[in-house]
Amino acid sequence: MLTIIGSLLVVVCVLGGFAELGGNIAVLWQPAEISIIAGASIGAYIVANPRHVLHDTTHSVLSLVKPERYDRNAYLELLSLLFAVFRTVRTKGWLALERHIEYPEESEVLHQFPSFSSNRHAVGFLCDYLRIISLGSSNPHELDQLMDEEIATIHAERMQVANALQVMADSMPALGIVAAVLGVIKTMGAMNSAPEVLGQSIGGALVGTFMGVWLSYGFVGPAAGALRSRVDAEIKYYLCMKAALLAYLQGSAPQIAVEFARKVLLEEVRPTFLEVEDVTATVPLI
Repeated sequence: MLTIIGSLLVVVCVLGGFAELGGNIAVLWQPAEISIIAGASIGAYIVANPRHVLHDTTHSVLSLVKPERYDRNAYLELLSLLFAVFRTVRTKGWLALERHIEYPEESEVLHQFPSFSSNRHAVGFLCDYLRIISLGSSNPHELDQLMDEEIATIHAERMQVANALQVMADSMPALGIVAAVLGVIKTMGAMNSAPEVLGQSIGGALVGTFMGVWLSYGFVGPAAGALRSRVDAEIKYYLCMKAALLAYLQGSAPQIAVEFARKVLLEEVRPTFLEVEDVTATVPLI
């Protein structure tokens, strides 16, 4: 919702300011200039990026109009799940988790945590490390390094679309100049025309520069920045799981391990200690 509001504000303020200055908004409608900038930008984007980035671009951009996935409620749910996992292991042993780890999509228990169970990447991350630990790899330093490497890989993978959009945004002002230069070339070929005709032609050429800068700094660049923020929020979700797993491996009680995970969260999404305590008090064993 904020993305839509922000985009509308960019449109209203720029066009409204131009109209308030006495400008004719209809003059800004220059299909040729717009097609040059948009077409060249999209073509360069296709050339510069692999197929999977192109495939993910639409989904990533559309996700910006959806609510934040990793909010306070999502973290309360995750901390509850981690507490249930650790308490189950301490009470029943790793064997009690085997079926849920091996076949998480069939686990009726995991489906009681819908925000987590619907996130297949997070499910795979947690189940993979629970499987590794259950098979006997309990050295926290080795797992710390391994998780860091995997999280860094996830971060690099998720950032591909944001980085590609940022490159596109950086190129659009230059492509706007290309459109403007082509408009000037057209104008130079009609120097014998009436002054009003020349004025319209030069104005149309300058619209190319305006459009390139406006689209870059008003829409594409901010979209890339918003995607980077979404990626950072997702990475924090993995870091939360990492903190809990390492704390439990080092001998912390389930409640303390969950508290380690809670403390790595940003304040805006971090549940209070009492909120976590109230939620975990009602979590059943797996």
